[in-house]
Amino acid sequence: MKRRDFLRAAGGSAAAAGAVAAGTGTAAAQPGFDGWLDDTGNYDGVEDMTGNDEVTVEVGVEANGGAFGFGPAAIQVDSGTTVVWEWTGEGQQHNVVHDGGNYESDLSAEAGFTFEHTFEEEGVSKYYCQPHKSLGMKGVVVVGEVPSEGGGGEGGEGGGEKELEELGVPIQAHWVGSATVLGIVVTLVYTFYILKYGESPHTGNTGGRE
Repeated sequence: MKRRDFLRAAGGSAAAAGAVAAGTGTAAAQPGFDGWLDDTGNYDGVEDMTGNDEVTVEVGVEANGGAFGFGPAAIQVDSGTTVVWEWTGEGQQHNVVHDGGNYESDLSAEAGFTFEHTFEEEGVSKYYCQPHKSLGMKGVVVVGEVPSEGGGGEGGEGGGEKELEELGVPIQAHWVGSATVLGIVVTLVYTFYILKYGESPHTGNTGGRE
């Protein structure tokens, strides 16, 4: 292999390794809440609603094969915020039931029906619609900071990153990172060696001699 070909290949390998590492970081970005929202079709991250004294979550939005979702499915609020759940009137009867039993609404199918709860303590609060829990109609209220791991605690009445295994990645993030760094270091050391000491007689560079 000629020197310029090797350098081109080495540069490509380093770029690919960096892309793998970046992709790994992205995969672990969103909290998984211990799998609570794994079957919730409209969960695409925690929506930041901090800075408001009162926020609204719709009950009966399109999700999970019908009007069987909370919208947004996961929100972040400040301590002392009142969350108002407002029914859309779609998807038959719904209710809001806290997973730990601290709050529960009536069942209703009436558009405009509301239920509210004020969250005073910081933590993660998981809730669901009792008739449609098995369909994935579940939600989360994060009071304070969004947790980086786990997410099972019940602070404000109880987030974490998705494990790579949950996302279909069969190896741990630290192994991916270690392998990436090692690959880059080996590539740079070998590149330095080639540049400093030149190519071997067997690389194809014969200096014009037969």
